[in-house]
Amino acid sequence: MTQKLAFIGLGLMGGSMTANLAQKGFSVNAWNRTPNRPGVTLVKEAGATLVNSIQEAVETADIIFTCVGDVPDVEQVILGENGVIKFAKSGALVVDFSTIGTQAARQIGTQLKQQNFRFLDAPISGGDVGAKQGTLTIMVGGEKADFEECLPYFEAMGKTIRYCGPTGNGQAVKMCNQALCAVHMMALCEAIKMAEKQGIDPNLMIEVCQTGAASSWALANLGPKIVTSDLAPGFAIKHLLKDLRLVQEIMAESHTNLPGVVLADGFLKKVAEMDNGEGKEQGTQAMIRYYNK
Repeated sequence: MTQKLAFIGLGLMGGSMTANLAQKGFSVNAWNRTPNRPGVTLVKEAGATLVNSIQEAVETADIIFTCVGDVPDVEQVILGENGVIKFAKSGALVVDFSTIGTQAARQIGTQLKQQNFRFLDAPISGGDVGAKQGTLTIMVGGEKADFEECLPYFEAMGKTIRYCGPTGNGQAVKMCNQALCAVHMMALCEAIKMAEKQGIDPNLMIEVCQTGAASSWALANLGPKIVTSDLAPGFAIKHLLKDLRLVQEIMAESHTNLPGVVLADGFLKKVAEMDNGEGKEQGTQAMIRYYNK
């Protein structure tokens, strides 16, 4: 592959994803808004080229990846005064890994198309572990030809790659994923509390239940962390709360309520307020603090 890549956003997920691209031998210019993040060092050690601006990152790139936070962050780095749209070459493919919801993805895609750029919305799932190991699930919306062009790069970062249809459909599937994650976390916390109240070792419960119908990624990966009180973020509460806001905005448009999502959202908000608001920085498994309290 001779295409030049740019990657904007070297946080917990983006840093590892960029490193995986560089380690596979792809040419990557990388830039992060905050220069002292751990991901910056990681990508440099992996062989990516660190640059000092979006302009440096994208002006020669054929494909531009972005992985930032909320909708305003994506709009700023792609469509802003000093964003991708100002410096990328005509016809470049912009691929956003952020979780921003269906409507925002379609609006950004439309604006890029009007300026003769291509766009894929490609939200990811799998947490920091998946990003490090290159086993992410990537849900992609956009033109099928653009998806196929980008597939070798997706495969360097993920294990399960799915084309979901037109622009915005990747985000649509991701919204379903986040609803599942939130409700699964409630179920996991309640199963652990049940085990404790019955005098059963929670590790035994996790070991047995993950072999049957109750198995889930959360049970296998976050259950042991809850048992050992490891609440460090693989995916922070503040990020899941953002995603649940997007889920509820989508459902409000169709006048549909999701009681489980509403309940999980409320529990996470209570934990986010703990420690003078620092609870929001903990991993989603910190929902157990609500149950313990």
